Amino acid sequence: MFYLRSKTFFLLIIIQLTGRVEPKRRWSDGIHQAVEAKEGLKIQADSVIVAQITYQSLFKLYPKLSGMTGTAKTEEKEFLKMFKMPVIEVPTNLPNIRVDLPIQAFATLRGKWQYVREEVESMFQLGRPVLVGTTSVESSEYLSDLLKSRNIPHNVLNARPKYAAREAEIIAQAGRKHAITISTNMAGRGTDIILGGNPKMLAKEIVEDNVLPFLSHDTPDVETEGESTSHKGLSKIKLGPSSLALLAKAAIMAKYVHKSESNEWSFQKAKSAVMESIEMSNTIGLEKLQERVAEVTEMYPLCDAIALAYATVLKDCEIHCFDEGAEVKTLGGLHVIGTSLHESRRIDNQLRGRAGRQGDPGSTRFMVSLQDEMFRKFNLDTEWAVRLISRITDGEDIAIESNAVVKQLLGLQINAEKYYFGIRKNLVEFDEVLEVQRKHIYSLRQVILSGDSESCSEQIFQYMQAVVDEIILGNVDPQKPPKTWDLAKLLDELASLGGNLLTETFKETQEEDLQSSLEQILRYGSVEVDNFVLPNMPVPPNSFRGIRKRTSSAMRWFAMCVDDTSKKGRYTNIVNLLRKYFGDFLIATYLEVLQESRHHDAYIRGIEREALLKTLDMLWKDHLVNMNKLSSAVNVRSFGHRNPLEEYKIDGCRFFISMLSATRRLTVEALLRYWSSPMESEEIFNTADQ
Repeated sequence: MFYLRSKTFFLLIIIQLTGRVEPKRRWSDGIHQAVEAKEGLKIQADSVIVAQITYQSLFKLYPKLSGMTGTAKTEEKEFLKMFKMPVIEVPTNLPNIRVDLPIQAFATLRGKWQYVREEVESMFQLGRPVLVGTTSVESSEYLSDLLKSRNIPHNVLNARPKYAAREAEIIAQAGRKHAITISTNMAGRGTDIILGGNPKMLAKEIVEDNVLPFLSHDTPDVETEGESTSHKGLSKIKLGPSSLALLAKAAIMAKYVHKSESNEWSFQKAKSAVMESIEMSNTIGLEKLQERVAEVTEMYPLCDAIALAYATVLKDCEIHCFDEGAEVKTLGGLHVIGTSLHESRRIDNQLRGRAGRQGDPGSTRFMVSLQDEMFRKFNLDTEWAVRLISRITDGEDIAIESNAVVKQLLGLQINAEKYYFGIRKNLVEFDEVLEVQRKHIYSLRQVILSGDSESCSEQIFQYMQAVVDEIILGNVDPQKPPKTWDLAKLLDELASLGGNLLTETFKETQEEDLQSSLEQILRYGSVEVDNFVLPNMPVPPNSFRGIRKRTSSAMRWFAMCVDDTSKKGRYTNIVNLLRKYFGDFLIATYLEVLQESRHHDAYIRGIEREALLKTLDMLWKDHLVNMNKLSSAVNVRSFGHRNPLEEYKIDGCRFFISMLSATRRLTVEALLRYWSSPMESEEIFNTADQ
């Protein structure tokens, strides 16, 4: 990747392979801030991950998958393995007569670029249009300088704003006779190169060149509007007398309108007006436009004048492009030059596919050097190739088409594909761990958002019971007698959980009181579960009124009895009674506070829903950061002969369980303290954020 500094002094990332500017992307791990500091820019806060998903996992969410591309055949195995999708090759509409010439290898970069320049120059002299594909902005501008030194007119299509802004204009000219186009990468440009040129784009250029100077005298911003396309070396389009007359009338109208409005037209406003007129011409048609003009006795409106001029010029451009396209076909069609092999054959095939469209003639040629980036990146031992080339020729700028050299280079390209496939496969395997967690979180979030008030309240009760269970099971052991349990710590944690709501209730309760209660239960053996109260302990508020709340309490007791996740032992029943008592006490206290608040049910449910969502989103965001750090660090464990993927699964599961536990605890604390002190509940969230 490259970076550039824009006029507004922001750091913009450019993808080196495609030459596209990514305005909303930022480097992570402090790299973006480091570059901002180096360039003297304002250092902005790092981006925060709030959600993430791989393309593979996203596509798998759809019930059916299908697609169409011209370059999927080389990735057939990956599609089958990742998505269980076979790749079927569809025959072309017309026979492909494109000639793919053998790959040429050079010992040095300088020799390769000199040969590229010579081939472009020879094609230019023949009149054939040429498309040169480069792998970086730097390479495209280096070749542009070489062509300028030989006075060869050409267009450059790369990531610089002054070039990217006129991308469509450059592509429209790329198929004309003598046209030379240098592109960082033609993959994803989304348009065909038409031999002879695109008549619509050419007609638009002619209209703008004849009208814009009279509508606005402002100089266009080269960085945003682009420079006018170089017509040097291209044949001029011959316009008929009617087209010239209508252009002259449109120019007079433009001059009149510009003066009548006190010269207030900016270049942008003028260009927008011309574009609107051209769009109107494409929808209305030539005959309708002529009728509209005929209805006006005086000088017709500017919009109609431009639209009619464009429609007439377009007919002349269609004739010219058809004739020039036929002439280009006789010369051999578009010639594509690839200046390097990419790390994927698919991208090279995309560049090849620009020539020979719809049965047109064309040819392609790839030129590589042993000093190319791909060969250095994969540490290719090129000494054998250099020695072989030196035996064949003494000149570094002489092409070698040896099968041994070419076979080795293509083999390296296939190995590069396997390497990157391994990276993507590893990414998918790691994301499968996160995918299970993501589905759980999003389904839970959907229940909170779309569920009714009863389901939201029931979720709160489940959280409260789960938090109580964690506190109790963390301080007791069902395999040991109650006298060995840390009951003092248990009471302190439960009291701190509810803040003022439970501190007052249990302030006079001692460890001995709870110990004697458990001894009495052990002594007598039988208890009444429906209205269960521990002897010598505070009585829970009578808040379980109504069939629904009583049923909810009974269901929680049933869940405790059949719980297979907790540790089993001789005193499991006593532990379950503790869970039942303190769970009911906490929920009953919460219900009593809600009743005493006398707030409307809708307001209460809104507070509950907000607390659930806020804690879930906040801790899920932190969990994603931790999982990203884990995926980066876990590979080191391979040095200890441990499987990084298995280690990621184990630690990722542990992180997720911890995150869910923290979500429940924070939600319960926030709700309990909200009704006693709203400001205190906000402090909980602020502390968790830090």
